[in-house]
Amino acid sequence: MFFSKLRPALLSFLLLFSVAGHALAQGDSAAALIEQLTQAEGELQAVDRALDRRVNNDEQGALRARAVAAQQVATGLAQQLEEQLARIDARLTGIGAVPEGTTEAPDISAERANLEQQRASIDAAIKRGRLAGVEAQQLVEEIDRSKVEQFNERISARVASPLTPTFWSDVAEAFPRDTRRISSFFSQGMEQIRSGWQGVFPWQALLGAVVAFVVLYPLRRFLRHFGQRFLIEGAPGRRVRRSANALWRIIVGTLAPLLAALIFVQGLRWAGLMPERWSSVADAFVRASGFCGFVVALGSAILMRDQPSWRVAPLQDDTASRLTPLSWLLAGTSMFNVLVTAFNTAVGASQPATIVSQTLEAVLQLLLIITALFILGRLRASRADSEAASSVAMGAGQSVLSLLVWVLAAVSTIALLLGYISFSLFIGQFIAWTAVLGATLYLLMAVVDDVATSVFTRKSPLGTAMSRGLGLRGSMIDQFGLLLSGALRLILVAVAFALLMTPFGGGGGFDTLFSQAGAFAQGIQIGGISISPGAILRGAIVLVIGLTLVRLFMGWLENRYLPATDLDGSGRNSVSLVARYVGIALAVIWALASLNIGVERIALLLSALSVGIGFGLQAITQNFVSGLILLAERPIKIGDLIRVGTDEGDVKRISVRSTEIVLADHSTLIVPNSELITKTVLNKTLAGPLGRIQIQTDPVAVRTIVLDAFKAETAVLEDPAPSVFVDAITDSRIMFNCFAHVASPRVAYGPRSNILMNLLSRFRETGIDIGTVPQRLEVVPAERDLLGGNKEPEGA
Repeated sequence: MFFSKLRPALLSFLLLFSVAGHALAQGDSAAALIEQLTQAEGELQAVDRALDRRVNNDEQGALRARAVAAQQVATGLAQQLEEQLARIDARLTGIGAVPEGTTEAPDISAERANLEQQRASIDAAIKRGRLAGVEAQQLVEEIDRSKVEQFNERISARVASPLTPTFWSDVAEAFPRDTRRISSFFSQGMEQIRSGWQGVFPWQALLGAVVAFVVLYPLRRFLRHFGQRFLIEGAPGRRVRRSANALWRIIVGTLAPLLAALIFVQGLRWAGLMPERWSSVADAFVRASGFCGFVVALGSAILMRDQPSWRVAPLQDDTASRLTPLSWLLAGTSMFNVLVTAFNTAVGASQPATIVSQTLEAVLQLLLIITALFILGRLRASRADSEAASSVAMGAGQSVLSLLVWVLAAVSTIALLLGYISFSLFIGQFIAWTAVLGATLYLLMAVVDDVATSVFTRKSPLGTAMSRGLGLRGSMIDQFGLLLSGALRLILVAVAFALLMTPFGGGGGFDTLFSQAGAFAQGIQIGGISISPGAILRGAIVLVIGLTLVRLFMGWLENRYLPATDLDGSGRNSVSLVARYVGIALAVIWALASLNIGVERIALLLSALSVGIGFGLQAITQNFVSGLILLAERPIKIGDLIRVGTDEGDVKRISVRSTEIVLADHSTLIVPNSELITKTVLNKTLAGPLGRIQIQTDPVAVRTIVLDAFKAETAVLEDPAPSVFVDAITDSRIMFNCFAHVASPRVAYGPRSNILMNLLSRFRETGIDIGTVPQRLEVVPAERDLLGGNKEPEGA
């Protein structure tokens, strides 16, 4: 079913390619362009006539591709004709107008008439091209609406509930007719086989079966082991080997069953053992074999149950072992669904028989989903006590996803019991397809990231060659690898979203379904803006998605990209802070745009709020602007040692509103940014990282002792060299001022204490007086003793 969806795109490509080749062959003449435009108009008319009858999904896809191709051709031809028209206008302008009272030369008059005739013809063709583009767009929209209507009609159809007798009575009533059709299907097929055999040994069928067996088992196993050995010996880096091995296993695991089934079926056809009515079932078997092989290979490549060292996903061995059977169950269920659908179509089964088969398919899908949910639930429960704190967010996300799948499974069960068989089957198939698509996206994103960040790195051979040949810095090569990885993964996500609804009839099904479900709440119009519960919910969902994308981008920026740059911590903080606020602003604008609130309305709202910002939010605005100045000029950076007033500490964080400073007592001082811009701030590490030790002393013979003490301290730097200066002579004493430098002001206190302790010891050993003033203790008698008052107080 998925491969049939690729036919319209291939047809569109072929049409565009053929028209482009025809344009190159015809040249750029106006006549050739007009002829091609006529062909495009005829193609649109053919598509329009084909839409007058009821067409199936495949025919709709082909017609849509033809309409899109014709639209592209008509638009391109109109643009080329506009260039022709501009050249003709330039020539007419060069000729100029006929002066009054003069007669124009015959050759110039003939050329003017010819140019005006060509201009009229080209102008008419341009209008035709634009009209053809509009008509083609209308046809495309009509086809899309028709597909959406058919999709909604299919999933909203209701029959009798399987729990009611009516359901089974209809099946019993149609059973004899279906039995006759099945018997006729097999009897006619066997009759064609007997007539085509004619007693000749079917060596083609036997050869096809043997080759199919060889491709499916020995060759597949050999290719897997050969690829793994080749990667071990030749691939650079463990991550690249791991990802390439997973991708190789998927390619081999998909192509081997597909080729085996194709060879087997083709051998039966060559031997004349494939009846015509069985061909559609055989083709469905080939397609299903390829898809089922892909599902099994995908599960094997991600889980790697027998080779944990090659595992891409961060899973434990018991988890991989318990999840591996799910891929086989999903493949078997998919094979059953495809073959039953193809068999019903080939046989011409009645509607009750088709409904019974769809009911069985829905039940199998539900059983598979519930089994997977139980297995995942038990795995989470067994690891609930051993999960690290860092995995809490991931566990919460998995719980929310499991809850959502449980809700969808419950809805599918209820729909099945109520008689909405197609809707129930659609939910089950959608969950299964989403799981396959999500696993594929995860693996491809891991492969892209591993290859991009391993090939484009400063240590890789390519990175070394780029660095030496182009003179690029190593950080630039690392950044390019990270940016390439991010861009490719964004493309993969976009493709995955585009493929999400492809197997079910296009991407417009859900939108139309939700619009019909919310038709009861149209909302109200205020100033040209629709306010309704659906619009509010849509805006909230868009805002959540936008903020989630911002958070993921910030995680990649802070943890992957910025560490690969040459920026220091303060520069990374500035880039990260600006990127965060810009991302949040874009997410808010996106959410407002989803509510049909344009940029002009946002600007009007901001202008209305400017008055309130100017008065009530003046301080906040001042701090915000000051924060931007700090981030741009960077007079203060993270890690600087600054003094604000009487407080001194290290800058920990700079935001757009305030700056956090860690003081010596481990407390945090929060300073508004305006204080750092408008007032005096002492930055001790702005000019350089060095710190200085200052010691004042007054001994006469201390120069050598002080210099030796400086030399004995390991923290003192040799450059700048320590110095000793005479500072003053006071009270018959010589005062010295001694300086030495250390690596940072933050480490100056400890070495200064060590030097002082060393000096005290050396001064004591050499008998140098350090200037301590002698103290004399004098006992003064109490006042009452001097007055002879030794009597006890009265009443004591």
